[in-house]
Amino acid sequence: MRAVLTWRDKAEQCVYDLAFKPDGTQLILAAGNRLLVYDTSDGTLLQPLKGHKDTVYCVAYAKDGKRFASGSADKSVIIWTSKLEGILKYTHNDSIQCVSYNPVTHQLASCSSSDFGLWSPEQKSVSKHKSSSKITCCSWTNDGQYLALGMFSGVISIRNRNGEEKVKIERPGGSLSPLWSICWSPSREEHNDILAVADWGQKLSFYQLSGKQIGKDRSLNFDPCCLSYFTKGEYILLGGSDKQVSLFTKDGVRLGTVGEQNSWVWTCKVKPDSNYVVVGCQDGTISFYQLIFSTVHGLYKDRYAYRDSMTDVIVQHLITEQKVRIKCKELVKKIAIYKNRLAIQLPEKILIYELYSDDSLDMRYRVKEKIVRKFECNLLVVCADHIILCQEKRLQCLSFSGVKEREWQMESLIRYIKVIGGPPGREGLLVGLKNGQILKIFVDSLFAIVLLKQATAVRCLDMSASRNKLAVVDENDTCLVYDIHTKELLFQEPNANSVAWNTQCEDMLCFSGGGYLNIKASTFPVHQQKLQGFVVGYNGSRIFCLHAFSMSAVEVPQSAPMYQYLDRKMFREAYQIACLGVTDTDWRELAMEALEGLEFETAKKAFTRVQDLRYLELINSIEERKKRGETNNDLFLADVFSYQGKFHEAARLYKRSGHENLALDMYTDLRMFEYAKDFLGSGDPKETKMLITKQADWARNINEPKAAVEMYISAGEHSKAIEISGDHGWVDTLIDIARKLDKAEREPLLMCAHYFKKLDNPGYAAETYLKIGDLKSLVHLHVDTQRWDEAFALGEKHPEFKDDIYVPYAQWLAENDRFEEAQKAFHKAGRQGEAVRVLEQLTHNAVVESRFNDAAYYYWMLSMQCLDIAQDPAQKDVMLGKFHHFQHLAELYHGYHAIQRYTEEPFSFHLPETLFNISRFLLHSLTKDTPLGISKVNTLFTLAKQSKALGAYKLARHAYDKLQGLQTPARFQKSIELGSLTIRSKPFQDSEELVPLCYRCSTNNPLLNNLGNVCINCRQPFVFSASSYEVLHLVEFYLEEGITDEEAVSLIDLEAPRHKRENKWQEIASNTSQTLRLDETLDSMGDDDPFTAKLSFEQGGLEFVPVVVNRSVLRSMSRRDVLIKRWPPPLRWQYFRSLLPDASITMCPSCFQVSGPHQAWGC
Repeated sequence: MRAVLTWRDKAEQCVYDLAFKPDGTQLILAAGNRLLVYDTSDGTLLQPLKGHKDTVYCVAYAKDGKRFASGSADKSVIIWTSKLEGILKYTHNDSIQCVSYNPVTHQLASCSSSDFGLWSPEQKSVSKHKSSSKITCCSWTNDGQYLALGMFSGVISIRNRNGEEKVKIERPGGSLSPLWSICWSPSREEHNDILAVADWGQKLSFYQLSGKQIGKDRSLNFDPCCLSYFTKGEYILLGGSDKQVSLFTKDGVRLGTVGEQNSWVWTCKVKPDSNYVVVGCQDGTISFYQLIFSTVHGLYKDRYAYRDSMTDVIVQHLITEQKVRIKCKELVKKIAIYKNRLAIQLPEKILIYELYSDDSLDMRYRVKEKIVRKFECNLLVVCADHIILCQEKRLQCLSFSGVKEREWQMESLIRYIKVIGGPPGREGLLVGLKNGQILKIFVDSLFAIVLLKQATAVRCLDMSASRNKLAVVDENDTCLVYDIHTKELLFQEPNANSVAWNTQCEDMLCFSGGGYLNIKASTFPVHQQKLQGFVVGYNGSRIFCLHAFSMSAVEVPQSAPMYQYLDRKMFREAYQIACLGVTDTDWRELAMEALEGLEFETAKKAFTRVQDLRYLELINSIEERKKRGETNNDLFLADVFSYQGKFHEAARLYKRSGHENLALDMYTDLRMFEYAKDFLGSGDPKETKMLITKQADWARNINEPKAAVEMYISAGEHSKAIEISGDHGWVDTLIDIARKLDKAEREPLLMCAHYFKKLDNPGYAAETYLKIGDLKSLVHLHVDTQRWDEAFALGEKHPEFKDDIYVPYAQWLAENDRFEEAQKAFHKAGRQGEAVRVLEQLTHNAVVESRFNDAAYYYWMLSMQCLDIAQDPAQKDVMLGKFHHFQHLAELYHGYHAIQRYTEEPFSFHLPETLFNISRFLLHSLTKDTPLGISKVNTLFTLAKQSKALGAYKLARHAYDKLQGLQTPARFQKSIELGSLTIRSKPFQDSEELVPLCYRCSTNNPLLNNLGNVCINCRQPFVFSASSYEVLHLVEFYLEEGITDEEAVSLIDLEAPRHKRENKWQEIASNTSQTLRLDETLDSMGDDDPFTAKLSFEQGGLEFVPVVVNRSVLRSMSRRDVLIKRWPPPLRWQYFRSLLPDASITMCPSCFQVSGPHQAWGC
């Protein structure tokens, strides 16, 4: 550190205090009874200010720069504006000793011998507080919360902003050590507020806000009159009776003298945010100094040691950016570093440090040796076992114990010294002298070796890694490079202030100067880039640069020198430069250049660095081919060019080497079809077609389907064109292709039809199938598109497709819940099994869902289906049995439908007589197994209810008794129990009106018939009405053997005339009266109806004897009286004779069910 006087002036009276304007442009001095305002840049007196009547003791500027205050022996305080105008004045009872502005609130504290006052711009009055002792100094904390007052009695009083005392510090010296200056540290880095205190006990002390002392008192050996901090709190200025200003660290360690004066120093301050110091003395002298802090540092490879805060040493690892701080607590004068050694020179000793380990990244240092002696030297160097001191022309070599081992006397001043390595204890030193001599000295040798001598003084030196070349920067800022062995000047470059060889590459060096960094490789031109500072090291791609007070490692790509080697096809040298550090782009460029130069070894290393597997595979394949004996470099280079995208150059090389096919493959693989056609010229049409096909494939792959289709068509690849058009739904294109194709090209036409069908254009698909004559596919098309009319029309013309049409039609009907039509379609298709299965499933579903009317209808259809199948002689017996079974079930479910509705629904749609007849019919029919879904409970319940209602009490009682033995639903139980009780109050007989009559034998049958629905006398089966289930007046008769149905019908249709019956009543008339007489004598057997005679049978027979008629009986019958059920074969027709011709009976022509005037249920 050294102080340079910037300007000096002399006032007429003693300068007691001074203050800087916060921006540093003006300086306010308290001299005599005036204030002097100076321009800090050149020391010009701007204006004297008069306002006080006596000596001005103190002055202070507000932090915001708007106003400043001055205090005088005239007991007044004046507030001045920054425009140097007084705006306010107030007084104390005694002379003003000090003033200070709050840095935050701009509150002014003014202190006198007996009190202190607090004034702020917002207040009109000054709040004053008494003091027990004379106040000599004051200072506010950084945050403006507390004010420290220094007393002449040695006491420190810390007050808050209201003036209330919070802390009182009573120092051991008391009134023997009156305080003369105090100041709070402005440092923002400290966790606690620190108060520096200087007293006339000649001590410097530090305290916390709490009053606790920090460290011990530091002796000053003079009476301090002023104390102030640098802006950031890193240093302290002290001046006083020793007639000088001293610089201390923030911890109180003296660093040196700023400037010696001729009288006591009463005030000294630092210009804000600078290294300028102003000093005011008792004799009126004002001195303005600039402090220059020199850089103390040392560098060895990637370790840099430098001085910090004047007393600390920081060692920085330039690669990892790790730092370690070594606190010396004394002024650090010199630093030297070498390998694992660190030497630090302090005022009275030299400390030798070493690393804890040999790890290159270890940053932990420990003290190895101490040389407790005061040394004067210009330069300091450390080696493994020695330190070298340089003083003017003399070099001294000392061991770590401080013993001088050797000394060298030079011819001229030593300007530069550097350790260039060597074994421990035998290191070499490179020394440059002012007379231009350059020497090499080994620490274990007395003799210096002159390397060379030049005419100009040496400023900087460095030797190449192989010790073959020497770089020198002289006093003319010229960099000169010599061959050490021949002493030849290899080259020189201007504008250099420092130089360094690359430690990893022999032929590279860098030098700095003029704001530029210059990199030179071999004898190539210099490559420049902007850089501020000095180059002090060059390792690989890192250049270590010292700028101002900081060292930085600059990553510099070695691109420029690498390209210089590449331009001269020096691939291996370029690779060595690239290894120092270049970008990936540079590596790739090196790899490409080496590849084009067929330098495969270098290219492989470079491509490995950028991890380009594609080019590595190419190099490996070329090397394999070379091993197999291939020597055609044109072919190798063509492969290289094709990989690099230089396709035309590759094609020319392929053609030159006789491999045109490889060029053609390259163009087609790259989809460069136009170039391929140009290369091919008017060649083989087959190859041209192949090119077009490949081009179409490419267009398809890059999602250009339109172009691909056109090219496929032109190349004759119709199938691919159809596939693309179909996938994209281009119907028009498909139509054009299909109509242009010949009908013999069946495969592409079938593809067209497939896509027409898929794209919902069945018309075009049908046209295509017709074109190739594929009728079966056409049928399937109509079926798949459900165009049934066209399918049926085609089936009429071509019966062989009947199954292909009707079976899918039936399945489609079934899928659409049109089961009856589906059954008919199966039947029509000849799929009797499927037809029956559909009906059986429909029937089962209807029963399960309690749709008994539908179930009856489906069973009737099933029976008719079985009757149709029975025409096959092989299945006749089985199918006829099923026919009768299904007919019986149809009748049962038809009847039970009414019962189910009566029991389940709230309202009945049938008359009580009808329900009564139906329940009797069902009860007589359910003598064996009960079909699924039919409930005996429901049937008996209905019979019981209706029997009771109609007067058939005996039958009702029987029904109730039967119900008692069955499991009945809860909803019926109450009704059944009540009915069972109430029926017993009725007579045990049935109403005669309900008793059924047999029309064959005129026998009254009981309501409960054990034989079922037949007469108990003649066993003639009853014929029931399909609507009311009453017994109809019909008697079935059978034809005599030998009479066919056609003959029987023709005989009946003859309508033979009948004899008119004679009236048995005779009318007798007289004069007085008219009389009617029944003539019993007439032949009662005169009725000549032969059928009536046939009704007779043998009484008491157990077997049923049917009525059989011959031709004469048939001739006697009237067509009106006969009903014929014309069953299809193999069944015979059934014949019934009405015994009450006047009562009409209706029969359904479809289902042959008979009833009164109502329509039959099966229609």
